[in-house]
Amino acid sequence: MAEIQLSAGTVSYEDTGGDKPILVLIHGVAMDGTLWRHVVAKLREDFRCIVPTLPLGGHRRPMKEGADLSVAGVAGLVAEFLEQLDLRDVTLAINDWGGPLSLVAQGRDQRIGRLVITSCEAFDNFPPGVPGKNLVMSAKMPGGLNFAFQTLKLKPMRRAPMTWGWMSKRPVPHDVMDGWLSQLWKSPEIRRDLRKYILGVPPREDLMNWAEKLREFDRPALVVWAAEDKVMPPEHGRKLAELLPRSEHVEIADSYTLIPEDQPDQLSEHIRSFVLKN
Repeated sequence: MAEIQLSAGTVSYEDTGGDKPILVLIHGVAMDGTLWRHVVAKLREDFRCIVPTLPLGGHRRPMKEGADLSVAGVAGLVAEFLEQLDLRDVTLAINDWGGPLSLVAQGRDQRIGRLVITSCEAFDNFPPGVPGKNLVMSAKMPGGLNFAFQTLKLKPMRRAPMTWGWMSKRPVPHDVMDGWLSQLWKSPEIRRDLRKYILGVPPREDLMNWAEKLREFDRPALVVWAAEDKVMPPEHGRKLAELLPRSEHVEIADSYTLIPEDQPDQLSEHIRSFVLKN
């Protein structure tokens, strides 16, 4: 893992290297870049895969105390990451977390040559579904986040609808999830960072404006949605595809939100085909 200094603090990332088309793969809340491990294994021979671990709870090093870790603030770190590494004509792929869509509205999408949007927050579905609302409730209670994540040491709790049960159709391997949650279990500063994010959702008007601004993204976009998603409504995928002027839309069966976990082979092939023809 490499590290880079951004305005909010130190961010770690995986970079498979090489002079190949660049994929930057973005994970969601209380995860790290290993969400994309199966996709990276499939695509690394043909693409340079760069996978940052953002300050969304699965990170290892706390951010600066005064860092802006709101939804828009963390999305801005994605743009800063691309700028610091001087990455251009990037294919930006997101799953679960929809914050990077705001980069179009912020006018910080110049380095993005293509978008791959897989099941994620969109429109006013921030925080998303039952798991998201459970996190917000926990973040508002003193000690609530600590309690919520300590319960996930009990493996059966990981498949409850209010936690991870509706996120992936197949259980995330326990060793992978342990890695995602380890710092949330023991670091008050990491929980502080996550609390900032959870409570930093902008007003509904701003969220809807982010979506509307996608009409101005004039580069190729691929929208891949889980047909059985219980947290990110499939109709949101269809609506995003309608907004984007140069979009393709695919629904993947037998998957929930975390398509990189449930159907990495199909997702990898859709990404490969999309990038190579665009």
